[in-house]
Amino acid sequence: MEEAGARERKRPREGDAAPSAAAGEAQYVYLPIADALKAPGARVCLFATVAEIGAAVRSRGTDFTLTLRIVDQSRAAGISVTFFADNTALLPCVRSSGDVISLHNVVITMHGEFFVTFNKKFSSFALFEGKVSTECSPYQTSMKYHGSKHDNEFLTQMRMWLVSHPPGLKDLELQLRSIKSDSTFDLVCKVLHVRETSSSEWIFYVWDGTDTPATEFQAILDAKVVESSPLHLEEAPLPREVLCKMPCVGTVLRVFANRFLKEVFHLQKNIYWARFCNITCKQEFGIWKGVLQPSSRLRLLSHEDGSVVDRLNRIANQVHRRPMASLPEASDVADVEYETAGYTTLMESLIHEQVTHKFKSLVRVVAAYPCRASDLSLLSTGNYCLRLTLEDPTARIHAYVHKDDGAKFFGGFLTSEALIRKMNKLLGIPEDSEEGAPLTRNPPWIWCCLKSYRLDKKDPWGSRRYRIFGTEIRD
Repeated sequence: MEEAGARERKRPREGDAAPSAAAGEAQYVYLPIADALKAPGARVCLFATVAEIGAAVRSRGTDFTLTLRIVDQSRAAGISVTFFADNTALLPCVRSSGDVISLHNVVITMHGEFFVTFNKKFSSFALFEGKVSTECSPYQTSMKYHGSKHDNEFLTQMRMWLVSHPPGLKDLELQLRSIKSDSTFDLVCKVLHVRETSSSEWIFYVWDGTDTPATEFQAILDAKVVESSPLHLEEAPLPREVLCKMPCVGTVLRVFANRFLKEVFHLQKNIYWARFCNITCKQEFGIWKGVLQPSSRLRLLSHEDGSVVDRLNRIANQVHRRPMASLPEASDVADVEYETAGYTTLMESLIHEQVTHKFKSLVRVVAAYPCRASDLSLLSTGNYCLRLTLEDPTARIHAYVHKDDGAKFFGGFLTSEALIRKMNKLLGIPEDSEEGAPLTRNPPWIWCCLKSYRLDKKDPWGSRRYRIFGTEIRD
């Protein structure tokens, strides 16, 4: 055996006999992680499962480095393993958290806490699938790796342990459809886009194919407060080439981080699946946002990771569906002329190849401007324009009721009292509310016909607007 192998600790696992030495056969004695920590500075062999997968980055020198966190039966908290290699192709490429890794001649190091160092000169590794299988061959090995006849036995033991001890905190893992304000959880999702704000804050646009829960709003009736609400401010839109990458169904959640994460380099180049660990969510003016806490972490996942495969299977089984929150039925607040027209999400319209088009969508009216009774009374006379803020799980847009469509939209020329009553129904304000009262409202889901148009032929996408037509609010 080479010198590196000769210096390994020859200590078998408790209850296991050391393998007999056969001529010309490499002998490796695997230690439980807990036992290996008792020998800082020594070269050891470990057989463990991969719990966390880091991102490959360039070290301060000329090498590339990658960190994995591994666990076994002796230490559920695990330990970090840092790899160094001349190029990324020589680093472990773990397909899925829960896969098994065999490590030879790695060094136990202590800097504030214990961790394992993989030395490219004498250490070696092999990766195996973690799921129970008759296949015992590794799917990746380093150049210096030599297996032993006892590897299959350890692999089988580790796979059986994983059946009852899967990696990750499954009890804390949620999908977007199940998130709650101020709760802490893990989120497995696809990172579609990353950008840095002018205030050095990072925003991750993430998606898992489900809809976030529909939110309630404060029934703010004071016109000055409503006009200054973020619901009525035009946000700087994403570039169209980025917008067109967004899925047509399911919510894209924005996750905010006030610190730089090394995984950003990878996420800015390609679309990855990832696990956001220990994050929280909150609502701001009816919009869900994720927040990274000081204890939050980000793990990149491969398309073969078990959590990702599970999400992809669920997405593949979805039909072109209505918003989850609108089920089992939409409200009867509005009638539309195009009953037989197909259903289109707002995101589908935003990324439509044509600037001008017509469609029918299932939306909520989350805000209206103007909101004064005196201004609303002008709508039915054809002398005013109403701007509504519409949302579905995929997007939020402004849509206008032009003066020519005002009477049609409200069902005739109505009194101020009748107009206010219809608007309250549309906005989800309870009938017994008083003007200025801080009530909670929950807008109903309604069918609505929309058409897009442009204000400037030279800037068709930048000047695109939406107009409501063929829609009438019921009494």
